[in-house]
Amino acid sequence: MPQMLLPFFPEEITLVNELIGFVKKGDYVYYFNGQMPIYLHSSDDYQSFKMFVSQLYICGNASQAEIVRAFGISSSGLKRWVKKYQAEGSSGFFNKRKPRSSPVLTPDRLNEIQELLDEGEDVEDISQKSGVKRNTILKAIQQKRLHRVKKNFGRTCREQK
Repeated sequence: MPQMLLPFFPEEITLVNELIGFVKKGDYVYYFNGQMPIYLHSSDDYQSFKMFVSQLYICGNASQAEIVRAFGISSSGLKRWVKKYQAEGSSGFFNKRKPRSSPVLTPDRLNEIQELLDEGEDVEDISQKSGVKRNTILKAIQQKRLHRVKKNFGRTCREQK
C-alpha cells in the first residue's frame, strides 16, 4: 500500500494552507508541498510569482482567500492574473508587450495640417480633409506641435483710411 507524504514543514516556512508553503532564502523564493519543493524563482521575478500563484488557484491547490492572505496581494490582481493564465497560458506572463501602432500625426502629416492651419482653415474642416480626428489635431495644438494662426478680426476705422 502506498504511503502518503505528510505535510511536515520546516519552521521558517510561511504557510499558504495546510499543504502549500513558501520561504525566501537568499535571492530565491521556494515553494513547498510538505518537505518537497515544487517551484522556485528569483525574489525579484514578479512575472514568475504571478504565474505560479495563478497556477495554485487554477489547479485547486489554494483558494483565492488563502493566496491573498498569505502573499498580501489584492484579490482583483489575482483575478487578472488567473484570467491571463487561462487565456494565454504561462507564456502570457513572459511575452513582450506588443508595440504600439505608428503615430497618426507623422512629420509629413503635421506639415500638411500646419499648412492648412496657416491658410486659416477651421480645425473641423481640416479634420474632414485630412482624415485625422478633430481631437487629435486639438491635442497637437495644445501640446504645441501645431499652432493656430492668430486671426485679424478687422481693423479700426483709422487703419482703414
